[in-house]
Amino acid sequence: MNPSQILMTYFGYDTFRKGQEDIIASILSGRDALAIMPTGAGKSICYQVPAMLLSGITVVISPLISLMQDQVKSLNAAGIHAAFINSSLTENQIAKALSLAAQGTYKIIYVAPERLESSGFMRFAAEADISMVTVDEAHCISQWGQDFRPSYLKIVAFIERLPKRPIVSAFTATATEEVKADIECILRLRNPQVVVTGFDRENLYYSVEYVSGRQKDDFVTDYLDAHPDESGIIYCATRKNVDALYEMLSARGVAVTAYHAGMDNGVRKKNQEDFIYDRRPVIVATNAFGMGIDKSNVRFVIHYNMPQSMENYYQEAGRAGRDGENARCILLFTAQDVMINKFLLEKKEFENMDPADIELVRQRDAHRLHVMEGYCKTTGCLRNYILQYFGEQTDAPCDNCGNCHREYIETDMTDEAKCVINCIAETRGRYGQAVVIGTLIGAKRARLTELGVTAYRSYGALANKKEAELRRLIAQMIEEGYLIQTDGAYSVLQLGEIQALKEENARVIIRAIEERKEEKGESKRKPKRKRSTDSLTAAGYDLFEKLRALRLEIAREEALPPYIIFSDKTLIDMCVKAPENRQEMLAVSGVGENKYLKYGQRFLNEIRAFSAVNPDAVLSIEQEDQPEAEEKETNAGQAWSEEEDRRLAEEFEAGMKIAEIARGHGRTYGAIRARLKKQGMIE
Repeated sequence: MNPSQILMTYFGYDTFRKGQEDIIASILSGRDALAIMPTGAGKSICYQVPAMLLSGITVVISPLISLMQDQVKSLNAAGIHAAFINSSLTENQIAKALSLAAQGTYKIIYVAPERLESSGFMRFAAEADISMVTVDEAHCISQWGQDFRPSYLKIVAFIERLPKRPIVSAFTATATEEVKADIECILRLRNPQVVVTGFDRENLYYSVEYVSGRQKDDFVTDYLDAHPDESGIIYCATRKNVDALYEMLSARGVAVTAYHAGMDNGVRKKNQEDFIYDRRPVIVATNAFGMGIDKSNVRFVIHYNMPQSMENYYQEAGRAGRDGENARCILLFTAQDVMINKFLLEKKEFENMDPADIELVRQRDAHRLHVMEGYCKTTGCLRNYILQYFGEQTDAPCDNCGNCHREYIETDMTDEAKCVINCIAETRGRYGQAVVIGTLIGAKRARLTELGVTAYRSYGALANKKEAELRRLIAQMIEEGYLIQTDGAYSVLQLGEIQALKEENARVIIRAIEERKEEKGESKRKPKRKRSTDSLTAAGYDLFEKLRALRLEIAREEALPPYIIFSDKTLIDMCVKAPENRQEMLAVSGVGENKYLKYGQRFLNEIRAFSAVNPDAVLSIEQEDQPEAEEKETNAGQAWSEEEDRRLAEEFEAGMKIAEIARGHGRTYGAIRARLKKQGMIE
């Protein structure tokens, strides 16, 4: 078999995604590889496909038990024999797995980095034919990465002790240039093929909501009320917030569970499985949850608190929309979040690290926190902010994020910016933002008198401005590079590249959110991309629900997460193509030979049974790309009456599903969804 045949036979896809073929070709040629690909871009395919074609075993080093178990379940479901070695197994189970691997039963073995030093595993490795060592979540090897794990440093010694050096491949979704260089250097990659496919996840819609106190709870409950059938993750910074939010949502009848490191291991495992198996589709968790969770149908990730770094945010938000379908990444921001994170970073523990290195890491953590705060406060394109942080050049705003769809009032504050520069020049870069702003507004504070800034020429120069205005101005000047905010416990403001401000046409424009009252349920954010389910008629959506029920039934029979059977995207493609035989079923995206043999006939039977009851049903419609497309889906040109609109709203508020409403009105699923959007009932 060649790589394309492996892809089709075992994974059910007829084409590779961007970057996958280059990485696979490099590995099969015997060359090391480093791939930086966003979550959902198919990193695992890049080492699983060549693993099937290499002569020996591929050892995959992975940081979390849940990640290994998920991957092994998926591989075995696809017909690829794989195993994992970690602390969840007994010593007898480990010995049996290694014995079977030595006999050639497994092509891929997942192992925790801590296991590499064990005598049993080293004996196995010394005798086995290991063709490739793959390092997953490779950013963990760099102490500049957001998830540095000292155990990852053992990988290098393990590779060096092998009788024959195998191909080494490394994969990560989050790596700045500095971390990328660390991975190459520490792993001692030899002339690696480096592939960076980009960090843009076009199906994710990013937004930042400025809320405070009780408003966070209100936002979460309103969002869940508007999206009752969707699966999602709500991240909180502290265990206390997780517990409080979980209790509140449970009391409201939400099918929710919780996860944090303070829970008993058994409880944590059960809660995680409840989420993965869709028994409880919403989970409230700290960032201890998520790495290695390959749940494909997560439709939203809400950050109840601001994360500590852009790397963390990108990784956590990226757990939404792994199936390529539309998903939302919402960050709820208050100024208090910055203080909480500063406190948590001060309490951060460092094991077996040199004191000098600890200080450097603390400075790097402070810098990351500043970057994350900048993301929350920027009025520019959120997607571009993320991409630029990871080193990607961007052109125009994306027109598909919260800031691009927000209404702003623009104010020219060039003169005020020059006053800020004069003040910082007078302070000689010795003071922080509070002192600079206090000086500019002429505040009567004992501390300012002690520092002698009341004698500065800039003292009171902007007495007519509010502190909030000057905070926005300074944030903008930092973002544009005119000012530098130092890292560390006592950050100060210093001058950056100010030469450009001396030019005659230079302008500093501040954008402030235009306050406007909104009717209940009105949506300010309208993603450009449509969900794949929007292409289904009411009948098509009914079939989709039946296929989902069948998938859940099979998942319970086999004790597997539903998405490992088939993803939502695959089920939607089944509804669109309505296959009638084996050949047509294999043409459905995500259906490979092994999955067809295991599950294909049952899904064919379900589709045939549905077609027998609904012989003339049209299951999908061709949608246009224009925003008006859904408006045109009115079934034979029927006009909307005020009475029908009123009935539609009442039915939806009463809890009826869109598919049920569509049947009652004799219209398509897409048409009803469009009308509800126009009425502000849904986003």
